[in-house]
Parts: sequence; C-alpha cells; structure tokens
Amino acid sequence: MKTRLLLILAALAISTPSFAQLATPNAAGAALGHIHINATDVDAQSRFWTAVGGQLVQREKITMVQIPGVYILLRKQDPTGGTNGSALNHFGLYVKDFAGASTKWKAAGLNWEPNKDPKVEQGFLTGPDGVRVEIYGNASIATPLQMHHIHLMVADPAGAQKWYGQHFGATAGKRLTFETATVPGTEIALGKADAPLAPTKGRSVDHIGFEVKNLDGFVAKLQAAGIKTDAAIRNSANASGLRIVFITDPWGTEIELTEGLASTPL
Repeated sequence: MKTRLLLILAALAISTPSFAQLATPNAAGAALGHIHINATDVDAQSRFWTAVGGQLVQREKITMVQIPGVYILLRKQDPTGGTNGSALNHFGLYVKDFAGASTKWKAAGLNWEPNKDPKVEQGFLTGPDGVRVEIYGNASIATPLQMHHIHLMVADPAGAQKWYGQHFGATAGKRLTFETATVPGTEIALGKADAPLAPTKGRSVDHIGFEVKNLDGFVAKLQAAGIKTDAAIRNSANASGLRIVFITDPWGTEIELTEGLASTPL
C-alpha cells in the first residue's frame, strides 16, 4: 500500500506542472521573467487577471499574477497611456479551452473581442488601464493558460530581430507576416511601425523582464557591446534575494534584467 501511494504521488508530481514555472534559460543565459504593469488601481488589475485565469500571489512587497511561463507584476502608479500607441502594442497568451474560457470571460463582464471568423480561435481582451492581451486557442498546452508572445512595434523589425538574437540569444523566425525572436518562455513578434511610438516606460505595460543566469556576467557583455544600464546592478528594495538592473532597447521598450525572480515560491 505504501509503495502504491508513493507511485501515485510520483505520477502526480510528473504530470502536474508547476503553475508559474519560468522557462529554463537558453545558452545565452536568458528566459522570460515578467511583464510589469503600472496600475491605476491594483485591486482592479488583480480582479481582471484572476478572472482571466491567473493566480494572484504576494512576494514581500511585490504583488504579482502567476501564469505559466511568466509573472505579471502589478505596481500602483498612474500610467501615461495604454499599450496601444506604445512600443509594446500587446502581449499574448494561449488558452487550452478557447470556447469555455471566452464564455467565462464574457459572463464575468470582461472586454472580449473575438475574431470575426468564429472558426478562428483568436481574440483580444482589454484590461484596466488599456492593457491589451491577445488570446489564441491551443488545446495541446498542458495548463489552462500559458504565455505565448510579446508584440513590439518597431521601425526596423529585421534589426530588432538581430538585436534580440545578439544580446539575448533569441532564435529568429517568422509567424504570419511578423519577424520573430524567440527566447525561452516567449516569442517576441516584431511589427513594422510606420510612425514614432511612445517608449514603454510610464505606460500601462511599463517594461518586460528577462530572468538571467549570472547577472554580473550578462550585464558585462551588454556593456561591452555598448549597451548602457540605468544604474549599477542592485538588490531589489521590494523582495529579498532579487537583483535587478534596467536597459532600454533601441526602439523604446524598457527591459528589466533580474536574477532571483525564478526562485519565487510557486
């Protein structure tokens, strides 16, 4: 009986993935870590994201939502605008049960815009503060919800693809009409911006975050390539065991580099 119980527990441990486990970093030492939202009302953002299907957690002073592959961090700060009109137009999630999820979201009163073709499992949610989230149905994922992509609008998609490849080890590709740069945890889709857009800093999605191995070594390589950091690497004032520094890509997306976010209890 004891052996059978141990086998059952082992099977459950194998078959049930940790809900918000971050991806394993690539050879360059980078993986997606988080997306940081400036929230007019943190409670409203929390309600939205739990209605979407995320799990709300608190790590010391950091309020965040767990979604497989990413943490969404919520900070009380009035944004200067939504995602539309900024260098980061939206980010995207996979959902396992598209029909069931969209029905639930509509019943919860979320702002849901399905694709005009009902046979296409795709649509957009718009959350508080104008945070736009694209949804794709994908019945093959292991969890009800999963991180999929970050959609940046840049003047030079090919140049941005190369930049993320050089500095974050991103794999170049293409989806639909978009050049892509994929790091563990997310695809970065690169749309062509025909006019200047606002940088992300201060907007509702203020920045994206990469969790990196050996932050000191990673930053030294960036600096050797001429990329400036906002300041020296420092300990986070909001969570123990978390080290941070910021850079901004050439097209206006602010990026936080973290070491220690992946150790957040799940």
